[in-house]
Amino acid sequence: MRSILQALRPPGWVIDELQNKLVLFLNHVLQQEPAATERLRRQAGKPLRVQWGDFHFCVAPTRAGLLERVDPVQHPPELTVSLTQTSPAELARRMLAGEKPAVDIQGDVQFAAEVAWLVDNVRWDVEEDLSRLMGDAAAHTLVGFARQAAQALKGFVARMPRPPSAGGGAA
Repeated sequence: MRSILQALRPPGWVIDELQNKLVLFLNHVLQQEPAATERLRRQAGKPLRVQWGDFHFCVAPTRAGLLERVDPVQHPPELTVSLTQTSPAELARRMLAGEKPAVDIQGDVQFAAEVAWLVDNVRWDVEEDLSRLMGDAAAHTLVGFARQAAQALKGFVARMPRPPSAGGGAA
């Protein structure tokens, strides 16, 4: 499975652009929550590395309470958050089932507490963004339909048998 993922790995410039877009999206979401930007403002300049397998990126909060990408060589991370689930399918299954992914956190404890608060409390208001594009009624209808589809998908995933754990067997 790992060799398949390696073969499908996009070129570096694509990964770089996707990371730039991810930071723009995160900042958009953060700007909608003043408490989030205030918490990040207190951690300004502290680099955070987020890692999943071979993919990683490093960001640091700014004095404005937003995020900017930083070079991990010039700015060694003060906090590293690694997703420990290596299987993309299992990670997707867990997230669709409403479970948080398993993570390994190393580094600054206060910074980790702030990041944990952000993960637990900040959500993208999709309906608000859509209403700017298509009006309140259409956005409300579309988001309602998407929620119903997500619930159906969660139910389907919850009924799926879990894959056997690696290394299982009688000794």
